[in-house]
Amino acid sequence: MADFAADRWFSDEVATFGDRLEAARKAAGLSQRDLAQKLGVRDTTLAAWEADRQEPRGNRLQMVAGMLNVSLMWLLTGEGEGLVSPGEAGGISPEARAALAELARLHQQMQDISRDMALAQFRLETHLRGKTL
Repeated sequence: MADFAADRWFSDEVATFGDRLEAARKAAGLSQRDLAQKLGVRDTTLAAWEADRQEPRGNRLQMVAGMLNVSLMWLLTGEGEGLVSPGEAGGISPEARAALAELARLHQQMQDISRDMALAQFRLETHLRGKTL
């Protein structure tokens, strides 16, 4: 199994914007409610950002980055000034590293399957519209 690189812990291949937002919020010791209040948004809005169901507007992104002491680029892509990976923070066992690599592989598979399902659904809907018109 491929070794999991510590510098990829929060990269786009492994984590989403919501994953990075949640990790930074927790590292700052804030609850969703606390951060939502500081940002002037509803708890449900912040929860939707962390679940990748919605994205904040640019002005809120800047506020979030500042409040959580991470760069805007890190929040968006996982590159730049942000949180250190657990491996960098204090070591990580080979077993945990292998589990992380497996999770990264499964995450990529899940993204690939989701993309394929969306394409198949589009094709079916297009075909069905052609049959009923």
